[in-house]
Amino acid sequence: MASSLNYDGGLTIAFDVSNLKKSADWYQNVLGFTHLYTVDEIGWCELQSPVEGGRVNVGLSQVEKVKTGGPTPTFGVKDIDKARSILEGKKVRFDGPTREYPGMVRLATFYDPDGNALMLYQSLAMH
Repeated sequence: MASSLNYDGGLTIAFDVSNLKKSADWYQNVLGFTHLYTVDEIGWCELQSPVEGGRVNVGLSQVEKVKTGGPTPTFGVKDIDKARSILEGKKVRFDGPTREYPGMVRLATFYDPDGNALMLYQSLAMH
């Protein structure tokens, strides 16, 4: 059923960060996001995720006191072990081992420099 809100297909996920430049660099160099723009006057920048179609962005808002929590963006990968290994090689902190739900999914939670949670998933469902 189509929504009467007339969505345009874009999605921006916003995070509070303590240092805009440091966080933007981390999302670019660690996760492979592309910088779109920065508005220094309001402490905001937006980056495009590598999600196919290019319509999922991350917005970073510099604040005095970071509040973490809320929804966890979960990015699908084809090989979670390989993706995790790459991130661990870049000193990314994970929340314990990768969890597996047989026949369904494998999940690995990790954190950005300010403690915002993100997650990788690999589908195990038969297509």
